[in-house]
Amino acid sequence: MDNNLCNICKSELDSLTKQEKITCNVCKKTFGSNKKCINGHFVCEDCKELGPLDYIEMFCKNSDSTNPVELAEFIMNGSNIKIHGPEHHFLIPAVLLTAYYNKIGEKEMILKKLKNARERSKNVLPGFCGYYGACGAGVGTGIFLSILLNSTPLSVNEWSLCGQMTAASLTSIASDNGPRCCKRVSYRALEAAIKFIDEHLNVKLEHPAIKCSYHEKNNECIEHLCQYYPKN
Repeated sequence: MDNNLCNICKSELDSLTKQEKITCNVCKKTFGSNKKCINGHFVCEDCKELGPLDYIEMFCKNSDSTNPVELAEFIMNGSNIKIHGPEHHFLIPAVLLTAYYNKIGEKEMILKKLKNARERSKNVLPGFCGYYGACGAGVGTGIFLSILLNSTPLSVNEWSLCGQMTAASLTSIASDNGPRCCKRVSYRALEAAIKFIDEHLNVKLEHPAIKCSYHEKNNECIEHLCQYYPKN
């Protein structure tokens, strides 16, 4: 990540004539800084050094967003998140839980739910898409819904809904050929989840048009074959 670009939106950083007190968008602590994003964002040095799972959890627990796609992009823009990696298996349920509970006005639930999602996502191993035939981003939507509905192996309707959620995500993901792209499948999973949440839970989450900004970093990008490719 270029140190002259914002860790949140990748815009340029402004150099200030004197230090200002600025609040970190990730941890919400206030620091003195002589640089800030032209869009007003700021990420402290401590948060830039967080591991990917810590960064996702810290960002989400302090976010008021009801837009899981925008929230995911803010997180994926960070220098903490690789272009590909198993952190996306936690990212998907994390942003969905955060946006959902913010939307229904129950922000106090987020931290506990995030910790649960983080623990479950550890079981979704690296390379899951290629070696187990089920992309971790799609499985992440099932993790989200199972936590939301307090589903267990003995649940009835909840058990079914969680399976339907995961199936919808995986079907959407599999509609593209490989190779894997953790950004493309994350977008696919989030769009499927947003639609499912609207149809089955009657909660409408914000859903912006998606244009991928990560393709230049992905050596395996399928470019025009991907619906999110910005030149389409």
